[in-house]
Amino acid sequence: MSEDAQHLTIVNHPLIQHKLTIMRDKDTSTAGFRRLLREISQLLAYEITRDLPLTTRAIETPLCEMDAPVLDGKKLALISILRAGNGLLDGVLELIPAARVGFVGLYRDEETLQPVQYYFKVPEDLSSRIVIAVDPMLATGNSSAAAIDLLKEAGATDIRFLCLLAAPEGVARMKEAHPDVPVVTAALDEKLTENGYIWPGLGDAGDRMFGTK
Repeated sequence: MSEDAQHLTIVNHPLIQHKLTIMRDKDTSTAGFRRLLREISQLLAYEITRDLPLTTRAIETPLCEMDAPVLDGKKLALISILRAGNGLLDGVLELIPAARVGFVGLYRDEETLQPVQYYFKVPEDLSSRIVIAVDPMLATGNSSAAAIDLLKEAGATDIRFLCLLAAPEGVARMKEAHPDVPVVTAALDEKLTENGYIWPGLGDAGDRMFGTK
């Protein structure tokens, strides 16, 4: 794991890197891509939830009573940035099934590369919840930054961003717009292409996940 001023965390776990290589391969099937994304999301979720606050409660084991650690505060809020965010969301939900779930619908204008909002539905009381926003690709960073803007407008104050791949341009954009939002990713790739794709990347995550063009 490496960190850049506490803003960017790259999780260099061997299992993550191995699975990511298979996902990058253009010959990996849609079903295989979805399965691997779910598996990687759980490994990344382990890292992004490393410092969740704990309290204790009294329980009784088969041998004795004890004060045992449990998560403190309101349930986490997981926010999927549609549509590709759902692939990460499914895996994280398996790990944190009690989390509340929200959705931010954004698409990227292919000419301007700017985000356009079409849907927004999030849990109540975001101000008292840890919020984890998920989207496989942090490319230009425009859509991600716009989604975080919307979450802050809805009251969120403790936000983390989870992605599979990031480009330097997207990381810089997020750091400029939201320096208080840590980013956790499996890899920082080389650059963006002229049309805003991560290079070498893995193509369009949504298309590969859902089998669309």
